[in-house]
This record gives sequence, structure tokens and C-alpha cells, in this order.
Amino acid sequence: MRALLCPEGLDSFNYKRYEGKTLPVETLEVAINTLPAFAERTMIEIHDFDIFKSDQRDRLCEIFSDLPDYVCIVFVYSTIEYKPDGRQKINKEILKYVSAVDFIRPDQDRLVKWIRRHFHDTGKKITADDAEYLAFITGGLMTNLNGEIEKAAAYAKSDYVTRNDIDKVVTPVLDAVAYKLTDAIVSRDNARTLRLLDELFQMREVPHKLMYSISLKMRQLLAARVCIENDLDRNRLMKMCALRQEFQAKALLSTAKKATLDEWRNAVLNCSQTALELNSAADPESRMIELVTKLAFRTQNKLQVMGVL
Repeated sequence: MRALLCPEGLDSFNYKRYEGKTLPVETLEVAINTLPAFAERTMIEIHDFDIFKSDQRDRLCEIFSDLPDYVCIVFVYSTIEYKPDGRQKINKEILKYVSAVDFIRPDQDRLVKWIRRHFHDTGKKITADDAEYLAFITGGLMTNLNGEIEKAAAYAKSDYVTRNDIDKVVTPVLDAVAYKLTDAIVSRDNARTLRLLDELFQMREVPHKLMYSISLKMRQLLAARVCIENDLDRNRLMKMCALRQEFQAKALLSTAKKATLDEWRNAVLNCSQTALELNSAADPESRMIELVTKLAFRTQNKLQVMGVL
């Protein structure tokens, strides 16, 4: 759409991009009413703006009902869900002017083949296992993968891109780092635990969000252990934890084997208690450092040490 509507480039006068979280409706109106310069169309691209929860839905409905022919508005939903509530009259009115396109995530096999094909286009190769690993640490989103594939391919010295190459240059998503942290904890790898904690703080995420990610991983690992105890397959775990990719379930099941059901249960309970305490902590970041540091250096007692989390 960008190529068709803005053939002269995205830095042109006729292309506007906004973040929905900070976009006033007045700014949108100005952009809509600005005539295209030396072109037939203008394109307005807005990311993560929930039009169905906006406090100015009535005004938005008026705008959509009288759009100039030269304007194309694209709402992109990536970090928030596109979830219209058709029970409300104003939302029904908005939906009259919306054309929704859903981009479904590919399954594991298709995603791995896609990654390997893109590496081939750069003149590099990658094994299926390492392609799966790359998908895991990037969250499996093709938007992120495109740039990360280019970085890894440019960095790799040999014909094959290895897992070590990926770890050197690819930026992992928060969920992947949190999983690596919990894996390092149960593996009793103190140095790696502290290194990953530092990596989490370098991502500039607030301690509450980091605590949530760690707690989530513990709950997923508990679910994985329940599946192991009851001979439930990978698909059941994916359904229990709302996982989208098989490699996520595979990694959880592998780590869950390193501790007992009771140990995982205690870990979840203690994580929840600490998350509650963080709400009233004067310095939650220091509290996180203290908790994970204690955890890292007391792993000789296995997951019973989760009492500090």
C-alpha cells in the first residue's frame, strides 16, 4: 500500500505515520484535510490506536463518514488486539467504514521454511533448529524477523548462521529473555542468571513488567510439569497456555523436567507474593535485583529457593 500510494518515498509530504497512544484526534483531522502535493493520494498510517475504546468515538465516526477521496487511513494493530465491540451503537457505526484484514501467524513449519528461505536470499544458510531458535527469541513475528535476519546474515562469518551468531547480534523480545532467565535459575547457572537480569534491565522495562514476565514463565512451566505428570501432549500445553508456536511448548516441556511439580507450584505461589509486594516497594528495581541475586546464589537448594521470588 505504501509503494502504491507513496511511490516517491515515505519521507514525502503525502505520508504521515503516528503512534496511536499519543495521537490527538485533532492532529488526525489536520492530516486528513491536508491536500496531497504533486500526487493523487495521501496515506495516514496509525499504529495501535484502539478506535473502539477511544473517548472520541463519536468524532471519529463523523470523520470516517466524510473522508475525502484522496485519503487512505490505515490502522495497524500489533501490540494491542483489534477487538471491535459490536454491542455498542457507536462501534457499529464505525464498523460501517472499516475494512479489516487479518494477518494470521504461520505455523511452525511454514515459519521455519520462511526464515531459511530469507537467509538463502542473503547468501547464507541456517539449520531448521537454529531457525526455530531465532523465531523463539524474536517472538515469531515476521515484522521483527526481517531486520534480525539481515543482521545475523551480515554478522556471520561462515556460510551457515549459527546460534552463537544469533545471540551476538539479534535483539530478543522480553518474553524470550525472561524464559532464558528462569531456565538459567533452574539450571543453577549463577553467572548466566545475573547476566540475563542485567540484560532485562538494559531493555528499560519497569520492574513490575519484568516481574510479570518471570511469573508468567513460572506459571507456564508449572502447566508444562502438569502435562508431563499426566502424559498430556504438546498440543494440550499450547491450549492451556494460549501458546501460538510449537517451539514455545517444546522449550517449556524441556525446562519443566528439571524440577518437581511441588517445586514449580511453590515457585508460582512465591512469585505471586513478591509481585504483590512490589506494589508497595519504595524502590522496586532494587527489590528485583535483590530477589534475583539471592535466587541466583541459593540454587543449591533447587527451586525451594523460590521463596525469595
